[in-house]
Amino acid sequence: MLPYAVIGAGPMGLCTARRLAQYGLPWVGFEIHSDVGGLWDIDSPTSTMYQSAHLISSKHKTEFTDFPMDDDVPTYPGHAHLKKYFQDYARHFNLYAHYEFNTEVIKVEPQDDHWIITTRTAGKDSTRAVAGVLIANGTLHHANELALPGQFTGQVLHAKEYRYAEQFKGQRVLIVGCGNSGCDIAVDAVHQAASVDMSVRRGYYFLPKFIMGKPTDTLGGMVRLPNRLKQWVDGLLIRLIIGKPSQYGLPDPDYRLYESHPVINSIFLHHIGHGDIQPRPSITKADGNTIYFSDGSSADYDMVLAATGYKLHYPFIDPSLLNWRHYAPELYLNVFNPDQPNLFVMGMVEAAGLGWQGRDDQAHLVALYLRQRAEGRPSAQRFAKHVEQKVQQRANGGMSYLDLERMAYYVHKDTYLQALHAHIKTLQADMAFSQMSDIQREVRHAE
Repeated sequence: MLPYAVIGAGPMGLCTARRLAQYGLPWVGFEIHSDVGGLWDIDSPTSTMYQSAHLISSKHKTEFTDFPMDDDVPTYPGHAHLKKYFQDYARHFNLYAHYEFNTEVIKVEPQDDHWIITTRTAGKDSTRAVAGVLIANGTLHHANELALPGQFTGQVLHAKEYRYAEQFKGQRVLIVGCGNSGCDIAVDAVHQAASVDMSVRRGYYFLPKFIMGKPTDTLGGMVRLPNRLKQWVDGLLIRLIIGKPSQYGLPDPDYRLYESHPVINSIFLHHIGHGDIQPRPSITKADGNTIYFSDGSSADYDMVLAATGYKLHYPFIDPSLLNWRHYAPELYLNVFNPDQPNLFVMGMVEAAGLGWQGRDDQAHLVALYLRQRAEGRPSAQRFAKHVEQKVQQRANGGMSYLDLERMAYYVHKDTYLQALHAHIKTLQADMAFSQMSDIQREVRHAE
């Protein structure tokens, strides 16, 4: 039996490989770096990590439930903690032996009932056949570059090029973009830069990391509220605790809470309130070192840092094979393509509170389905039919997510997990039934 190819050794690649192994499916992994950890290994050539980066969700809401983080790991771990965590995970599940490190995937293409994968190691290309391809190379590597109108003579960086706060020393800095990374970086810049401004085009919801001494993402949830009511209640609580963004000189959101990813940061608004960070509206023109804004104001800068996010990027495969639509591939549960039954996009999913366990559940479903399909089980056939019928159905739970590139693969956590768990339960029930039937046949044969 040909092995399955797992592309990437970050958290998604690792749990995908672990689940394939759990169900006795042969696999081989490919990782461009020399170790596991993906994004969270700051030394990886594809990492966009910076020294001050920490999780924006608490560790117990993020970790794999069957591989919890150590007690001495802080509530919001930094990248060094997480690099070690993934190394420990890979050792625990014996994944290192099946990965080929320092290996870049150059091309994958279907051939008959299998796939051909071309890799490059130390400048030498090699090609092999694999049963299928599970793409887990991450979603936060390929920069959504900033196109400044006009000519700016200062330095322009994307957040992916930022590593240390010392890069800002003595600089007049304009940060473009107010997502989680942008706010983190702005807080770093305060301690080194001559001045820090932030250009913000649209409104964001801001949440602190702790409320009443507890991680914000651990509060609530005892009673399941309808989405619209939860948006109203949680939005009201945030306004009571923090106030409105406009009170800090920022635009207020023109959408409901959770329709775009909120900013989780306890000190960004603190620095705005102390005058350390100056909010600015959208940019209209750059001329030399001067940037002009939509409110008619202008200021001079030495550096513009674009915290403008990332694009999905799978350069080794023809996008048509991924059923690409608009900003992202259109796949059932963000994974399954009925036109390419041996191709799976792993980890192309975002949701508030999904954590790595939600992604592991995704990997569990894929591996279980492949096991059942290899055995010709009826449940696998029914699932494949379901994928064909529901591929256009997005697990949004009725939420009206913003039409933004970064939200194109966003899902409603509860809706998404319910679908994953229901499919896993069905496939497991069929497996248990078949195993019982096998036992009964063996007993009859022995008699």
